[in-house]
Amino acid sequence: MKIMVTAASFSSEMSGIQRHAFNLVRCLLRRAEISRVDLVVAPWQTKLARTAGIDRDARLKTYVADMDKGSLSRNAWYYRKLPLLVAKLQPDLVHLTYPVPIDPKSIPCTTVLTLHDLYPYEIPQNFRFPQVLVNQFILKQCLRSVDAIACVSDTTMQSLRQYVATSTQAKATRIYNCVEPEPQKVVRPPIPGWAGEPFLLCVAQHRRNKNIVLLIQAFHRLLLASSLPPDMKLVIVGIEGPETPRIQQLITSRGLASRVVLLRGLSGPELQWCYARCQALVVPSKAEGFGLPVAEALLVGGRILCSDISALREIGGTHCHYVSLGPGEEEALAAAIRAILQEAPKAAVSLPHLSSDVLAGQYLELYRQLIPSEIAARRARGEGQFQAASDIQSSEAGKSSGIANQGGVRGCI
Repeated sequence: MKIMVTAASFSSEMSGIQRHAFNLVRCLLRRAEISRVDLVVAPWQTKLARTAGIDRDARLKTYVADMDKGSLSRNAWYYRKLPLLVAKLQPDLVHLTYPVPIDPKSIPCTTVLTLHDLYPYEIPQNFRFPQVLVNQFILKQCLRSVDAIACVSDTTMQSLRQYVATSTQAKATRIYNCVEPEPQKVVRPPIPGWAGEPFLLCVAQHRRNKNIVLLIQAFHRLLLASSLPPDMKLVIVGIEGPETPRIQQLITSRGLASRVVLLRGLSGPELQWCYARCQALVVPSKAEGFGLPVAEALLVGGRILCSDISALREIGGTHCHYVSLGPGEEEALAAAIRAILQEAPKAAVSLPHLSSDVLAGQYLELYRQLIPSEIAARRARGEGQFQAASDIQSSEAGKSSGIANQGGVRGCI
């Protein structure tokens, strides 16, 4: 079975989408039934692909998409040039790791989408206007176009039912994100100038639903009340986003520049170092599709404080402390942080249902349902005609783009 995994997105640093894509590849390569994996990344993600620890298998080939960093170029590549790459490489199935616009009539094989969340509808504040309207359109267009939808949690499945037609819901199944202990260790602390000071940890992109502003306000309240050790810091790990200006302004206005540390682009081993040494992981989100930091922290052990929402309950179960948000939420979050720091740290938790072995089996089961032998045979009989047509399309596209016969890629690494 030959699988193409598309991971090309805007971020040049490790984010949830990239971690999912690389973990998906890792899952697939554990199974002998997978004869080839074609991983597609953006030009600014080649270093991420090389350092992800998945390039040691000869079945994996990584291709660099011919796109620029702007959203228009990325979306155009998926719609116009992805079909050319599919025609060139002829995978049995294309797995999209996040919603993108595609032309299903031009892709001659099965398509699967990983759906992390429905933020364009649930949290439109995450997106600037009119970009939110574009994101909503792309999300629904992709959901309608793919053959199957792999939701990362039951919570995401439930959200899907609220916003899309019944026919689209019928294509959905739940396959969790893969989360396993990080085998590598780091030697240097990833926190600049760290000298053993205690710290609270938050791992979140700078988006409205992550509630980083609320966390900083609660942290400041605790400092003013002398409810934290005098050298306690708040470490926030995540790539920048729409909330970055608000976060930076709040840090400055409250005089917290020496107490709040903003980091980005940490590797898996560096994140594990933070989980293992923080006084508590705090996840105050208003909405989540999965809650990856909660799962990663559970594998390491320690104190975990979460907002009381369904996605975090689904992942954290009885192992986390929960706080309800709403009226008086700043005081409630501060009180919950104060309380959890009095508790004994918890032991590491095993999460076998999130392991690559278990999830690889679930992916293969889904793929087999979508690529039955009789459909594969029909496709094989038509491959010659389609390949001849696609070669012509690829040649014409190459002439117009200045990259002849590359099928929408700049090369492979």
